[in-house]
Amino acid sequence: MIEICLWAIGLILVFEGLVYVLAPSLIEDMLRALRELPPEARRMIGALMMVLGLLLVWGAKALGA
Repeated sequence: MIEICLWAIGLILVFEGLVYVLAPSLIEDMLRALRELPPEARRMIGALMMVLGLLLVWGAKALGA
């Protein structure tokens, strides 16, 4: 179980790092846009991302990963 958690965290870091390497100015634009959103909208975006992540994990487990 711990190896799966480490694998998942490693993948997250790889994808997060790719964004900073390939498009650092995009990060600045996204942060600026996020600052303009009200906290409720940011909370909703976070909740939707969490649900999407859970669905992806559930789907991968259902497929035998």
